[in-house]
Amino acid sequence: MAVEGGDERVRRNVLVRHAAFVQRRAARLDPVVRGLLWSASAGLLFVTLNTLMRALTLQLDPFQTQFLRYAFGLLVMLPLVARSGVAGWRPRSIGGQFLRGAVHTVGLGLWFTAIAHISIADTTAIGFTGPIFIMLGAAWAFGERMLWERWLAALIGFAGVLIVVAPKLSGSAGGYSLLMLASSPVFAASFLITKGLTRYERPAVIVLWQSISVTAFSLPLALTSWQAPTAWQWFGFLACGVLGSAGHYCLTRSYGVADISATQSVKFLDLVWASLLGWLVFADTPSRSTLIGGVVICASTLWIARREARGRAQAAA
Repeated sequence: MAVEGGDERVRRNVLVRHAAFVQRRAARLDPVVRGLLWSASAGLLFVTLNTLMRALTLQLDPFQTQFLRYAFGLLVMLPLVARSGVAGWRPRSIGGQFLRGAVHTVGLGLWFTAIAHISIADTTAIGFTGPIFIMLGAAWAFGERMLWERWLAALIGFAGVLIVVAPKLSGSAGGYSLLMLASSPVFAASFLITKGLTRYERPAVIVLWQSISVTAFSLPLALTSWQAPTAWQWFGFLACGVLGSAGHYCLTRSYGVADISATQSVKFLDLVWASLLGWLVFADTPSRSTLIGGVVICASTLWIARREARGRAQAAA
């Protein structure tokens, strides 16, 4: 038994040293590169979350789905709060936290109403209009310098989005596509508030209070058409809580290490994950316009990532 215990301590020490090594290597990366990596991770988590949310929204009322998604996000974080103590999770600006939650709840109401009627790839592509609103808002609210490379990458990516979305704006799903489009500037406002909060709040605190505020604001809407979820649906909401909290944490970390406008171009890679998951889960075969637009979007993402890294290296030299 003593030998087994010693082996376990050795393995634990190896894992701790390996984690410390990875953390040191990551800290040496350019801040923009780190921001892009955090943002890319958030995108993959959110696309997986959206796929699961679409499946649940096809079975339950959209507002009940919205409430349970954030209620379970809060439930997932409660053990962390209990472990470190409530005092460490008190925000410096509770008004700012609830303002962010109220704005985000409005965007979610539009998003959840439309998600059951359009594909995951189209949902993701329409969401790519968000970076345009975010870049405009960041320049106005935070005085971030808008480099021409960022504007060009955003415009090229937006052109790719138009290639994807334009053919689908007619027909029965056209109204829901416009409803999804309307959620983009609302989410942009929410993310800009998040950027402001990162100046004096920890990312984990922001994520926790987003779950608290959105859960509180969504509850009245959920009660109007409540139905009892099945066991598998409860498990799905638990998975949504984990994915959502992890995704918002990664997104908040990206805002904390780099300009918000510098991290937006990598969001266009989400279309790749969305097309793949939509095909695997819902048998949604990506159209030719989706594939062409995805190539344009990916090209703009890779180009701006290289330009940003090269520009920072030259400035440091």
